Amino acid sequence: MERMRNQFAKYDQNLFYKFNGLQELMITFFRGVTHLGGATFTISALLFVFFISQPSSPLRITAILSIFSLTVSHLLVQGVKRFVRRIRPYLALPDVIVYGHPFKDHSFPSGHSTAAFAIATPFMIQYPFLIMLLLPLSSLIAISRVVLGVHYPSDAIVGSFLGIVTSVIFYLFAY
Repeated sequence: MERMRNQFAKYDQNLFYKFNGLQELMITFFRGVTHLGGATFTISALLFVFFISQPSSPLRITAILSIFSLTVSHLLVQGVKRFVRRIRPYLALPDVIVYGHPFKDHSFPSGHSTAAFAIATPFMIQYPFLIMLLLPLSSLIAISRVVLGVHYPSDAIVGSFLGIVTSVIFYLFAY
């Protein structure tokens, strides 16, 4: 079991270095994209959709589902981070380039990735035509966390999965 865990960690680190070593133009792009998964943008976007939509409309219900999903998934992320206590890659690995503000909390799972998928999933389920926009955008937000040096790939993958699962559960209970 330990051997398999070590192999996974090595694969995760190698993949991390491939993303973290991108060209400066890509870094600039991902610096902009990453903010779309942050608290300010995600909460503002959901409140905007909530207030512009008609009461009891499918759009407002979807916004409410996204708000609940975002809230619960955020609480789950904080709990998992405190339990797992994975050290961020720039603190654990040599020669990591951190673009932007280094965080002081733990790495696993990625909160930005979780938020992006927690918000996007109800909209993708309710409005399938949005999948072509929201799935790539949410994925880019998750990738940006690795590119910018603040998360391992597995942090972003598990965070994305957590956001999707939380949203699907809320969606299933609502309908």
